[in-house]
Amino acid sequence: MPKSKVRKKTDYTINPASRTPVKVKAVGPSPVWYVTIMLGFMLAGLLWLLVYYLAADQISWMSDLNAWNFLIGFGLMVIGLIMTMRWR
Repeated sequence: MPKSKVRKKTDYTINPASRTPVKVKAVGPSPVWYVTIMLGFMLAGLLWLLVYYLAADQISWMSDLNAWNFLIGFGLMVIGLIMTMRWR
């Protein structure tokens, strides 16, 4: 009976010599104005919803917006939340 050939096993390890190191760009902390605007958006959204719940009866243009007040309030807070992703 013929003898089968021994197959060479594939090497799945990464060759460390083929990788070149990449310099990471040093980025400093976020400026103060960025953090101020980010927190401002979040607080503005919260205040919008609070004013809507507490004083919508006295403010005619706000009561005319109805459910759009939720979109405005939560939209402002989401903008602030998205800004936190770029905050360093």
